[in-house]
Amino acid sequence: MRAAGHWWDAVRVPRHIGESVLTALGDASGAVIEDTSGALLYWLVEPGAASDWAFPAFSGVQIHGTAAHLAVPGPQRTAGPHWRIPPTPRRCLTPAVDLGETLRAAVDAVLGPRDGAVLGESR
Repeated sequence: MRAAGHWWDAVRVPRHIGESVLTALGDASGAVIEDTSGALLYWLVEPGAASDWAFPAFSGVQIHGTAAHLAVPGPQRTAGPHWRIPPTPRRCLTPAVDLGETLRAAVDAVLGPRDGAVLGESR
């Protein structure tokens, strides 16, 4: 387990939304952790870069910063949480602007625009 909020914040996305985000971002995506048991994908972004994002509660998207912890897998791990896109010196953090725009479009495309409670950051 690693603490978020110092080197990175994590953006937790349900896999059924995250797959389209992966496709849309392509090579612009940074490292991504996949948790197959929870059907979740986690993008790492600069600390605080997503702190003002808000998504409908029903989307399942959450921002994890200070006081949150994430299971960060070792480089060779293939079971449980593992690297879907491994970090490299040139590709670690995803640009928050790109991820935010792509994620908003994916939430609308997959779930449709709806009224509902908005979930802010999870800190």
